[in-house]
Amino acid sequence: MSSSSFAPLVDTLGPTHVPHAPVIESAGGLVWRVRDGELQVKLVHRPRYDDWSWPKGKLDPGEAFQTAAVREVAEETGRPVVLGVPLPGLQYLTPEGRVKRVHYWAARQAKRVRDAGPLAARAPVPPVSADEIDDAVWLGVEDAARRVTRKADRGPLAALAEEFAQDRLATRVVVIARHGKAVTRAAWHGAEEDRPLTPAGHAQSAALVPVLAAYGVNAVVTSRWNRCEQTISPYAEAARLDRISIDHLSEAQHERSPSRVARTVRELLESERSTVLCTHRPVLPTVLDVLGQHSRRPVANALPSRDPFLEPGEMLVAHVADTSRGPRVLAAEKVAPPLH
Repeated sequence: MSSSSFAPLVDTLGPTHVPHAPVIESAGGLVWRVRDGELQVKLVHRPRYDDWSWPKGKLDPGEAFQTAAVREVAEETGRPVVLGVPLPGLQYLTPEGRVKRVHYWAARQAKRVRDAGPLAARAPVPPVSADEIDDAVWLGVEDAARRVTRKADRGPLAALAEEFAQDRLATRVVVIARHGKAVTRAAWHGAEEDRPLTPAGHAQSAALVPVLAAYGVNAVVTSRWNRCEQTISPYAEAARLDRISIDHLSEAQHERSPSRVARTVRELLESERSTVLCTHRPVLPTVLDVLGQHSRRPVANALPSRDPFLEPGEMLVAHVADTSRGPRVLAAEKVAPPLH
């Protein structure tokens, strides 16, 4: 199944096929590398079930899918990873009558220097437990398809192989974040650029941290207005990154010159770094227009097109690759980090 066969920005699993059954949400990754031109993936062996599968596991309470995916992969392989494009997920009925849903991403192994910031922003992960995982191997696609115990696990593998064949696997991200919930204009008596986040907005900004770290974000760009800087500061501090504050990403400056915002977005798409850009609702149409111009058609057609485009504290994760036509957005995800 090719990843292009499911709609971007939509839960790839869809509604559960057993509506009233308890649901177990889990997440994981297909860790990949290229050796001598061949795509290889990592499989793990679970002695409890005597099976070979992709590293994955259940979400902790209040945990985002992306955070769970990188945590579980690290716990089961002993190596941190960075998430790439989303892959088709799986859902099936467990022997206990529950529906298990597994969300998958392509994942590359993290680099000590390149990913130092995102890794610093993550919570520590315990060493691999031999009771949980007693072996891990790198295999080519055909060997991996034969080795996996569950036939359904071949679905995300086929999608991964298709992305590799189309030269769409080596990606970076440009994350568009709308600032968290702010004090209302009616309740604020200071300057508009100083209007701060509410306690709920601060909680949203904290919840962004592990998700941005999961995608390997290593550059931070924001509107200079207070509510945007407050939204993105927790991640910049956790990842030990300099925050680049830009006047023209504010509401007022965008209204005067939207072309400057468009130029900034194009520059971020062309950059080799994975970046988060935090801005305001009135600025989003310009941002999304530029993303659409650089997107595959299915992605462009699925980008948010109605006000408010993103809710406060919500993010759009654009997966970008270099092509002969320049940078292209190959997939996109809407992410609303859960609040504890």
